[in-house]
Amino acid sequence: MDNRGTPFQIRLNGMLHSDDNCAMKEIARQLCLEHQLSFSKMASSDDNTEFMIDMLRECGLAHKTILFVLEEFDLFAQGKQRLLYSLLDAMQSLTSQAVVIGVSCRLDADQLLEKRVRSRFSHRKLLFISPSLDDIQRLVEHLLILAKDSGLPEKYITDYNSRLTSIFSDKKFKGCLNSLMDADATTSNILRFLFRAVSYMDMESGFLPIESFLKALSSMQRQPKMDSLQDLSILELYILVCMHRLEDKEQSSYNFTSIMKEYRSIQDAYKTSDKYASTVCFRAFEHLLDRELISFGDNRGRNQALEYRPVKLLVSSRELAQSLKLNTTCPAVLQKLFDRERYM
Repeated sequence: MDNRGTPFQIRLNGMLHSDDNCAMKEIARQLCLEHQLSFSKMASSDDNTEFMIDMLRECGLAHKTILFVLEEFDLFAQGKQRLLYSLLDAMQSLTSQAVVIGVSCRLDADQLLEKRVRSRFSHRKLLFISPSLDDIQRLVEHLLILAKDSGLPEKYITDYNSRLTSIFSDKKFKGCLNSLMDADATTSNILRFLFRAVSYMDMESGFLPIESFLKALSSMQRQPKMDSLQDLSILELYILVCMHRLEDKEQSSYNFTSIMKEYRSIQDAYKTSDKYASTVCFRAFEHLLDRELISFGDNRGRNQALEYRPVKLLVSSRELAQSLKLNTTCPAVLQKLFDRERYM
């Protein structure tokens, strides 16, 4: 098969190659790799630019197209823009067969170009809008629903598709897709999600339950803060709940002393057995600071004792509620107290 019709791709990313010298070196490296040439790390930027222009000319004469894909294009549009000028200027040659594609989330990326670069820019722009929830759901249905001619038993196909259709209309499933799209609505991410869901399939029944999708979503969501919350002691959870109560009361500034006052009021009101000495509470307080689940309110008062410095909570109400529910040793009174405060 003649591979001259297949464009050769050179991929650059503005996060890594926005420096012109670095970008030219990376282009030369990829060109050498494609054409099995030796790459010189010691070559200057001018040498690499000249090499790139020569290769564009040779590829053009051989009717081979080179495709430059510049991810994070707006980052290349900073500085002197020598790379962009060199690429676009080289394409003015009649023998050149090259295309430059810039990919950016900035709608005004082309407005960042210098006049000399903009004059060589074709001004062809494609705007890709994020898919809607309905679009994503149709994609999921298309990928998961079994075709009647798939070669599997007809009854199994009917039951499998019927169960899936029921799941697609489930509120939990729609919430799962919403969470997925909030994080990353790209097709590749949806495919990773479905691959994981299928890997959690119930092998005994051969069906995909709603739990498979929920597990897949959970495995894809990085939750380092939730992992930290799961390892907390009962006393540390008490401190977090006390801080949440103080914030619910719209107390603009509070410190360890204020938290202990709230903690003692809970102990007196509910007569719990979870009573700890102030020194033990302070060590738990310091541990929460170390884990960055709480922090000091500002940089003022550095010379103050720690127990008097204002602090703030770095855990959301939802995260705290979830951690209390997942903690098997959490006292029922603490869970009830938190729930009551949330819905009052």
